Amino acid sequence: MAAAARTASEKYINHAVMKRMVISGAISLDINRAQIDALNVFPVPDGDTGTNMSLTMKSVVNELNNLTTASMDELAQAVSQGALKGARGNSGVILSQILKGFSSVIATSNDIDIKIFANAMKRGTELAYSAVSKPKEGTMLTVIRVMSESALEFSHRPLTIQDFLENLIKSGEEILAQTPEMLDVLKKAGVVDSGGFGLVLFFKGLLSGYLEQEISGAEDYNFSVSTTTIAPDTDDDHVFIDYDSLDDIEFGYCTEFFIINLHKKTTLTDIDKLRDTFNNMGDSVLVIGDLNLVKVHVHTNNPGVALAHALELGEIDKIKIENMLEQNRELRKKMEAERKPVGLLAVCAGDGFSSIFKDLMVDQIIEGGQTMNPSANDISSAIKHINAESVIVLPNNKNIILAAEQARALVPSKNVLVVPTTDIPQGLAAVLSYNPEVSAQDNVHNMNDVIQSITSGSVTFAVRNSEVNGLKIGKGDIIGIDSHDIVTKGSNVDKVTIELIKKMKKPEHEIISLYYGCDVTEEEANEFSALAQEAFPDCEVTLLYGGQPLYYYIISIE
Repeated sequence: MAAAARTASEKYINHAVMKRMVISGAISLDINRAQIDALNVFPVPDGDTGTNMSLTMKSVVNELNNLTTASMDELAQAVSQGALKGARGNSGVILSQILKGFSSVIATSNDIDIKIFANAMKRGTELAYSAVSKPKEGTMLTVIRVMSESALEFSHRPLTIQDFLENLIKSGEEILAQTPEMLDVLKKAGVVDSGGFGLVLFFKGLLSGYLEQEISGAEDYNFSVSTTTIAPDTDDDHVFIDYDSLDDIEFGYCTEFFIINLHKKTTLTDIDKLRDTFNNMGDSVLVIGDLNLVKVHVHTNNPGVALAHALELGEIDKIKIENMLEQNRELRKKMEAERKPVGLLAVCAGDGFSSIFKDLMVDQIIEGGQTMNPSANDISSAIKHINAESVIVLPNNKNIILAAEQARALVPSKNVLVVPTTDIPQGLAAVLSYNPEVSAQDNVHNMNDVIQSITSGSVTFAVRNSEVNGLKIGKGDIIGIDSHDIVTKGSNVDKVTIELIKKMKKPEHEIISLYYGCDVTEEEANEFSALAQEAFPDCEVTLLYGGQPLYYYIISIE
């Protein structure tokens, strides 16, 4: 009997489990709201995506906690009403429509299997799209659409609830990673869609709730290594601001309210006409609901006129009007107060190197390197995010220098200077020489002098057969490269690295810095560091985690 009961529970969700799942989804959004907010790309956040989604779900949880009876139908009503009452901002309203559609389907059955779950997601997606007057792909709408399409496909397989949800989350993560290619504003900011990220985290919360697992803490979005991005900063008060676009606000007032106690003569057609009216007088329009309750969100220059139109349908309640023009002015005032004379931008590959540059107070970091060269547009977008009069760019790769130079023309509002660093060790040396007390031009002069003294090399593997400098190299061989050429090869990483250092090292050198990559374990790196110290007793050997792909070690000697 126990085995049979367990098998049944793996294929169905009852009202008690669904309640636990929804509450867990809300907890996931609440814990991660700062991480979601940090991906917001707009000059003046319309609220914040993570905060809005979290507060929307808190209203749902309040409704669930007030339930006195237990059935899937009543749970569905509580989720739908709570989401609509608590919906905030575009992201919260879209989430409320997803939940409304989802709830309308699950309300019809006390035991939800993956087919019902998939159809519920499909209905939620349809309502979400219909609520937005001009849907854009690359947003949370795209993420929920692709996830619902995947759900329908998965529902035809013999999957358990857990397998179904895990596959669903994976499909969400995959489409989320593609959102920067769909919306230029995301690509320029180097982030994925914040609402889409929130949805993925919500579904992760559903899974945790189903498995009765505690959500331990917030998680950062891990960008695909194939995508050029600005490394995300997840400070609670951080948004990605393009300082050149702070004046670009066409409609100044974010206006939100409910229409309640609708007149008897009001029809659903009247609600649709109201949506059309608001589309002609503003943007970011959402008019959702039915003849019992209507939720309105619009950006307009005439909030009073918007309220007057709404009064024709019924009473208005819970009015919230925010002056985005003033928010814009405050941001600009803050920007001017915090502007630095000189900012730094570095390009690097590897989370270890990214952390090192951050610790050295580099303002922006672009992910890129040997196999993923950022474009001039990628670099200029990162420059715009630096609140400084002058910006020094460290490309840290010979193939990125030209793009960095071209980025200058794309940011005429700033004094952009490029130090032609050809590798990460040069970039680190340049940053260490930075002096905030002198001008940008003087810093560039000093950096150019410093990088000439750095001897660097790297250890990787050959991807094809070749012959270089008299060395016959086979595919898969370990190769050591100095600043110019392949100078050694072999079958053992440690031996090739030692041989490379011998060829690079000069009598006057005193420090050997080893940065190990993502394919080397910490234990292996520590063992090699001890081996290198023994081989070169006249030098101080330091070991740091670089996390770079493809290269076992990057070496700096000075």
